[in-house]
Order: sequence, then structure tokens, then C-alpha cells
Amino acid sequence: MKRADMRKILEVLRLRHELELGHRAISAATGLSKGSVSDYLKRAHEAGVTLELARQLGEVELEAKLFAAPERNLPPQRVPIDFEWVHREMRRAGVTLQLLWVEYRDAHAHHERDDGRERRPYSYSQFCELYVEYRGRLDVTMRQTHRAGEKLFIDYSGKKLAIHDRKTGEQIDVELFVAVLGASNYTYAEATRTQQLADFVGSTVRAFEYFGAVPQICVPDQLRSAVSRPARIDPEINRTYAEMAAHYGTVVIPARPGKPRDKAKVEVGVQIGQRWIVARLRNRVFFTLEDLNAAIAELLEDLNARPFRKLDGCRRSQFDAIDRPAMRPLPARRYELAVWKKASASIDYHVDFDWRLYSVPHSLAKQDVMVRATASIVEIFHRGQRVASHARSYGPKGTPVTEPAHRPKSHRDYGEWPPSRIIEWSATIGPAVQDVVEQILAMRPHPEMGYRSCMALFRDAKTFGPARTDAACRRALAIGAPTRKSVIAILRAGLDQVPLEPEQRELPVVEHENVRGGDYYDTSRGQHDHAEEERTR
Repeated sequence: MKRADMRKILEVLRLRHELELGHRAISAATGLSKGSVSDYLKRAHEAGVTLELARQLGEVELEAKLFAAPERNLPPQRVPIDFEWVHREMRRAGVTLQLLWVEYRDAHAHHERDDGRERRPYSYSQFCELYVEYRGRLDVTMRQTHRAGEKLFIDYSGKKLAIHDRKTGEQIDVELFVAVLGASNYTYAEATRTQQLADFVGSTVRAFEYFGAVPQICVPDQLRSAVSRPARIDPEINRTYAEMAAHYGTVVIPARPGKPRDKAKVEVGVQIGQRWIVARLRNRVFFTLEDLNAAIAELLEDLNARPFRKLDGCRRSQFDAIDRPAMRPLPARRYELAVWKKASASIDYHVDFDWRLYSVPHSLAKQDVMVRATASIVEIFHRGQRVASHARSYGPKGTPVTEPAHRPKSHRDYGEWPPSRIIEWSATIGPAVQDVVEQILAMRPHPEMGYRSCMALFRDAKTFGPARTDAACRRALAIGAPTRKSVIAILRAGLDQVPLEPEQRELPVVEHENVRGGDYYDTSRGQHDHAEEERTR
């Protein structure tokens, strides 16, 4: 069973103490039930855990303070009720709430959440109370009242703009991003090439900078760049987008699918953007995105200064009078886009990100980690704690970035995977395979950097068979290219089945002070020899 998500608990504390949100809003923003939100806040209060203290503590320490027995003390989770199904079934002859509750209970008697914890069905009395509450809301239609500085509604226009290739004349469709503040209708718009995460985060950041302030809540539609797992009840916010929101001190509460009133404001804003931006640019030709956005900026100023027909003032005057005073100031530093990715440290204690390899402490080999990468830095986290930080590499694919302190102190610290075991394993496939493996390990600054290539070679042996793999290694040695890349190229081309020419004899082993032979990895050598060799190198 998994532990409680300390990251979500920290977010609950931030939303409560920094943004002063109520339990309902926090529940919508985090995907937790209102009961869980209330329980976490109560536990933090009783334990004397402030937001500042929670940020200083690691996940393990925070869990220890809030949960004496983490798994048992978490509030029970309930199986959600499909009220639309209940309401529909109640219209059928002979169907009662008790019958529907029995069916609901039996269907979910052993329902589990994604984290493996059991979800319990509601009791009959709770089932009835919740349905009565749901039925009472069906016929209530209330005009939305937007508080000053509270919500920024975000969406993309269905009607696209376009730029043209100057050489070929090809038309390239681009997206129109629109953001509208709830109280003043103050609008921001820009063109982007895609709706993907980098463009979406960048557009949101530029919207904040256009306003010169930050709203309390962002309400995007449930597009993939904002919501990792769309859902009607508890959508999961994309981690990068949530991190951006936390940097600016706001919160993301996506519009619910099938609830047009949740995003009515931005849909009207999109329509106005199509009318006063897209339509007015229909006869103009743009060759770059920058030129297009310059034209949009001019029309945007005109739109926000255009007088209302039924109200005094315009969007800009209403923004200055209503929204701006209630919004949060921009932080001193602009958000730098960070991409999060789940990864696993290989036996060589390196993590693969963007085709480059970054080291973690060797004790984390074969452990799951999270990678956070910006344009300049790659950070690696294990159970919420940062365990490694590297300057981002833009070298050739496969480039290793290794922190010396992450390496084992001696070859005896390799645990289950010393270099000698890799060599012994290769010998069971064929002698030529063993020779290639020894050279792969010997030519690396540190032998464990060759583990990935060796393991890939072993997988090739399973795919193509030991005989073909050994023959391919023999040819790779003969042509002086004892690498896994050469071996797989030979296998795919079928050259392993072609006899070697007489002149293609095996080249002599390269002699160099930095090249180790197979005997170097012999585990029968004493620890004194290892220590002596390390001192003389």
C-alpha cells in the first residue's frame, strides 16, 4: 500500500494559508475530497505544522508529524455515486432508492483506488441524502457572480489563424490562445504554434505579465496540457502546469466536462476574439509568428479600450478599478519551464533523460525516480528528496554526466553487478561476445558506464540468437569496431552470416595506460591490490 501523497498535503496547506481558499475550492483544485482536506488541515493544526515548517521538512518527516500510523489514520475514501444513473433509473417503474443503493453497494463491495487502498460505499442514509441534494440542484440555474481578481478563464479558439512560408507559400495553421478575467472581462490573446505544454505554459505566463498581476484561480478547459488525467470529479493537473501555478501563487481548477456554465465567460471571450481579431485579420498575410502577434497586440488594445454597450467604461477601466487591486503581484523571477518525467535508475546508476545519461548515488540503482528538467538544469528526486543536480547536457546522444561522488568507493561496492559478473555472463554467449564486452568496459573512464551497452548486447543475443551475436561480435572485432552499435548494425544487415575476407583479420588489442584488460575485473584479486591500483592511477 502506498503512502499518503505529501505533495498534495503541502498544496492543501499552501492554498489554505497563502490563498485563503475554502475547503470546497481546495478540494476542486487538488482532487481530494472535502473530508480529506478538512482532516489534513486539522492534523497540521494539532501537530503545530505551519506552511513554512512543512516546506522545510522532507516527505518522511512531514508524514511522521501528521500521521502516527500513516496508512490506518488516513480518512476513509468513498466510492463516488453516479447520480445521473440514479436519477435516470428512478424514472423507471418499480425502482426505489433502496434497490439502487443495494445495487451500488454490491457492485462496489471491494472497490480499490489507484493506490491500492480500499474505497467503501456510502451507507443507505448517506446515499439518500446525497441524492436529494443532487436532485435539488437540477432545476436551479444561477447567474454566475465573479469576484474581483478571482478567476482567469483560459481556452483556445476553434477558428485558427495562419502564417505562410515565405519561400513556398504554404499556409501553416496556428492556435489562438484566449484568457479572460471574470469580473472585468479584460482579455489577453496571442497566437502559438501548438496547444502543447510548452506553448500553453508560456501563453499563461505571458497573460500574467500582460495583466501585471496574478489571479487567485485559473480555470482552463480540460485539455491535455493542463490536465494529465481528465475527469468529471477529480481531474489530475499536469505537474508542470501545477508547478507554474504554485510559482505564481495561484491555483488551477479546470472547468468540468459537460458543464458549460463553468467556462461560459471564456467561451464568450473566444467568440469576441474571433470577431475582433480573427475576422479583422482575415485579409492580411503574415510570414512569421512574431509579426502575427504584433498585429494581435494592436487589436487587443483596441478591444480592451472599446466602450461597453450596456455598462459604463470599458474592459481596461473595469480591470483597473475592480480586478487589478484584488490580484496578487507578479513574483520577482519569471517561471522557467520545467518538464517532469518518471524514470528508473539503471544498474549503472544513471538515469536516461532526453537521450543523455545523468548519475544518481549508486545506492539508488534500479530505483524509480522523478526527473525535473529545465533548459539549464536537470534535477533528480527520490521520494520527494532531491538526490542529484546536473547542468543539462546538449552533447551527443548517450553522453553521460557523472558526479564522482555518486560512484562506488571500490569495485567490491558494485553489489550484485560487479564488472566481473558482466564479463562472465558474456562468456556464456560466446568468446567473441566476451571480447567485445571486455573492450566496451575497458574503453570507458569508469566500467559501469559501459553497462547499458553490455545489457543491450545481451538483449540482442536473445533476439538474434547466441550464434549470430557471437559471429557479429567476431566481425566487429575484425574491423576494429568493438561496440554494441557496430554489432547491432552487422546483425540487422545480416553481415554476421557472410564469411570474413582473408584480409579482415582480427586487429590487435589496443594498448594504452587508460585501457584495462579483462583481468582488471577479476574478483579473486585481493582488496589490497584494488586499493594499491586505485592509488597509482
